Amino acid sequence: MLKKRLLLIEDDFDVAEMLQVYFTAQGYEIFSAPNGKEGIATARAKLPNLILLDVMLPDIDGFDVCRSLRTTPLTKYIPIIFLTQRDRRADKVAGLELGADDYITKPFDIEELRLRVQGSLRRASREALTDERTGLPTGAAITEAENAFAAKSGWHRLQITLNGFGSFRDYYGFVAADEVLSFFSHALSECLSQHGTPEDIAAMHSETRYSLFTLSPNVPALIAALRNALQTGFPTFYNFTDRERGYLIVQDDQTGEQRVPLLSAEISVVEYREPTASDTPQAASA
Repeated sequence: MLKKRLLLIEDDFDVAEMLQVYFTAQGYEIFSAPNGKEGIATARAKLPNLILLDVMLPDIDGFDVCRSLRTTPLTKYIPIIFLTQRDRRADKVAGLELGADDYITKPFDIEELRLRVQGSLRRASREALTDERTGLPTGAAITEAENAFAAKSGWHRLQITLNGFGSFRDYYGFVAADEVLSFFSHALSECLSQHGTPEDIAAMHSETRYSLFTLSPNVPALIAALRNALQTGFPTFYNFTDRERGYLIVQDDQTGEQRVPLLSAEISVVEYREPTASDTPQAASA
């Protein structure tokens, strides 16, 4: 089963280590950031399924981090649970008004936190705003992103088609196929983080069709980085024999033995709106 990805934004080393050890043992993949700026960058690059966010951080407070995540298209729908020593009702209301999904006060019971994490993940799955395997926006969230970019200028829309996925899943199974989708979404978000802007978004239309909406001032570099990441990563999902041979051998009842190409991706610019004189695209944060 594909591991759920949790991002922990917490500056207290002891708390962070305890949570990392506990949730790793529960089968989660954990990313950690010791301050707000690193947390925002990691959220954009890793697309976690859920974020555990401390309010009291050394650079910017958790409320500002939450506000930034909720106003950035790529991270807008990621569930957020606040961890804080504050127990005032006003602070809780403020966090929830910013779009946090839950709020737990330190010191907390770790089993209660585990249940709250599971509950937030289940709600996110029911609402179907993001795909649980990739963390990418789907359905109504894509329409919202399209509408937001329609009002801007100086943007490109890239269409990415994942070829060979159905054959890979039939040959290697659903677990391996889910791992491919997770890798694929990480590659998209990492490349946007490095070569795009904070306003960019990756979206999942289906298992094999994706879009990138970007204000990047250097789209060729973005495309080149994505192609390189996929060409490097796809072969690692095959066994040695298939990888060296360069194709799968499958049996068909009607045609007999068939050679099936390995995973690949087609990337094309399908829409472009020219920038106006007032547009000043921001470079992606490191």
